[in-house]
Amino acid sequence: MSQIIPSVVSLVFKRVAMGSTEHVMPILIGLIFGSGLIYYSNKKLTAPRQNLLIHVFAVLISLTVIIFHLHKYSLGNYNLQKDLPLYLCSLLAIIMPIFTHYRKYWMFEILVFWIIAGTFQAILTPDIAIGFPSFDYLRYWAVHLGLMVVIFYAIFVYRMAPTFKSIFKSILAIQVYVLVMIGINYLLNANYFYLNQKPKSASLLDYFGEWPLYIFVVQLILIPYFLIIYLPFYIVNRYSQSIRNS
Repeated sequence: MSQIIPSVVSLVFKRVAMGSTEHVMPILIGLIFGSGLIYYSNKKLTAPRQNLLIHVFAVLISLTVIIFHLHKYSLGNYNLQKDLPLYLCSLLAIIMPIFTHYRKYWMFEILVFWIIAGTFQAILTPDIAIGFPSFDYLRYWAVHLGLMVVIFYAIFVYRMAPTFKSIFKSILAIQVYVLVMIGINYLLNANYFYLNQKPKSASLLDYFGEWPLYIFVVQLILIPYFLIIYLPFYIVNRYSQSIRNS
């Protein structure tokens, strides 16, 4: 029995592998939950209740990140070089209630590209050191899948859609974020936004060369990447125009 317990613990609390049950199952749950939430909101709720629903959801995502960091700080091993919620998705999760409260279009223009581009990569190649049922594992999926739910809620419930100009507004905004992170990384000798080193787990950055080449490659592919994200909106808009004009 003493040999079985350590082996079980080792099996459960390990780095999440791509394609594993721990990777695929949360995605399926997120798809079902997000689709159901959007459908229910469109069919059953008035506009004020739609606003309240997504705002409460965003607050829960934000609280998940805040509580996670407070818990980690309480353990006495909080490291300013790697533990601050400054990675893009964690930062967005904390401030997401601002968007769901005000619902400003200029916020959506930035967030739609940041969230879809950033969380898609994080969902596809999870960087989770300790798997289910660790707090870090639950926090990781709550944040990344939760952000996706919020932005698709804005698209399908609020009928928000980016324009071609939104691509460049979002890219400009991310340059500001990168500059801020460069300054923080310099002051703390840190690696936020993976500007000084690629993540340890497998990621798309592995195909873009070593440091600092991958940073420049990512900058170069932002425009075509965001164009791909914009393409479905463009197609739907053109189709809607053709229907109205016919």
